[in-house]
Amino acid sequence: MSKPRRLSLQLDFHSGLPAYLQIVRRLERQTTSGRLHPGDQLPTVRGLADELGLNFNTVARAYRLLHHAGVLSAQRGRGTYVIGKPAASTRRTRRQILETLAAQFIEQARGSKYSDSEIAAAIDKRLRIKPPRRR
Repeated sequence: MSKPRRLSLQLDFHSGLPAYLQIVRRLERQTTSGRLHPGDQLPTVRGLADELGLNFNTVARAYRLLHHAGVLSAQRGRGTYVIGKPAASTRRTRRQILETLAAQFIEQARGSKYSDSEIAAAIDKRLRIKPPRRR
């Protein structure tokens, strides 16, 4: 049985992106870059949560998304392993992240008593603004 790899995940708690989505993105990057390989064992959910100072459920949610995307395989009693690069599953994972962010935004906006038409108008307006060019 292989020893779980130590992950060097740096999270930015001021970015506005939920920690579980940051974990998903960083683990995907590590698999596509070749730092993590199929068969590599990852830390347990509890172990990674302790290492990052996060709630158990936050890490579990990230691992669950990566499992559904075909990047990780969680085997009860044996551990969590990388099973593949997210090449084919990246679109699905990106879509899940976008849908999660959209759902969170809509929930917050509705909680602030904005109507669906106001929310849609605000999104439409922001989409029409050209983002600054990246260097």
